[in-house]
Amino acid sequence: MTLDQLRIFVAVAEREHVTRAAEALNLTQSTISAAIAALETRHDVRLFDRIGRGIRLTEAGRVFLGEARAVLTRAEAASAALADLAGLSRGTLRLAASQTVANYWLPARLQGFRTAYPRIDLSLRIGNTEQVAGWTGEGSVDLGLVEGPVDDEDLSPQRIAEDRLVLVLPRGHLVAARGIVNARALRELSFVTREAGSGTGVMLERLAESVGLKLHDLDIIMEMASNEALRSAVEAGMGAAVLSSLVAAGGVRAGKLSTLELALPPRPFFVLHHRARHLSHAGRAFLEMLEARPSRKTSP
Repeated sequence: MTLDQLRIFVAVAEREHVTRAAEALNLTQSTISAAIAALETRHDVRLFDRIGRGIRLTEAGRVFLGEARAVLTRAEAASAALADLAGLSRGTLRLAASQTVANYWLPARLQGFRTAYPRIDLSLRIGNTEQVAGWTGEGSVDLGLVEGPVDDEDLSPQRIAEDRLVLVLPRGHLVAARGIVNARALRELSFVTREAGSGTGVMLERLAESVGLKLHDLDIIMEMASNEALRSAVEAGMGAAVLSSLVAAGGVRAGKLSTLELALPPRPFFVLHHRARHLSHAGRAFLEMLEARPSRKTSP
């Protein structure tokens, strides 16, 4: 089997869709189908079940997916090691970031790095804090950037910035008019929040604890997978949310949201690196750029 076949298999397996995999890899559907068929025929195993117009991984496919990802990770590491010999004149830097970091804090840093090192290729995966830590731990990215601490002894965290959390409410809400965040106010509200494993989701629990409540004391009506969905839900009047001031800023400027300051300590942003893995010249240069920035606040 070839690395290209493995890349195609992983792309199809992650999307469970041939057309989407073809679009992601910039290949034709026939090329994708031929690569999968070649793997199945060569090894006399069925990797996917074809159900109507959809596909699903078989048990063999699920087992093979882990092995394929591991091989691709090692191949990328070998390629990166060779490229690293050329210093910063070429190479790739693979990053992952949690949503608040990726969407609101990181873009200006990426642009600064791109300007300084135009021949370094950058890639970015976006997930929640737990996912980013996992990708960094398994070696599928070089550096992970997350909002909040991560409990993993294999990862080396370095604090790079701070984030300010606010209580976000529909414009003109009674609680916003009173301007007080206490147990009574939180009990009056319905909340939309992020999913388990997200840094932002943890902050609602900490807010409840700060006024003597537990998370289950709050009326949580829905979990959502993105900060933008939370902000839109609050703007539509569904409920309140705890969000980064960076995320809320656009809605506040547009007159759709009100925010209240919270008696919570600033939330740190961390960059993560696996302690046992070699960090390339590009990775070290990116870390040095983050360290050199004079402000630790969450300015864009």
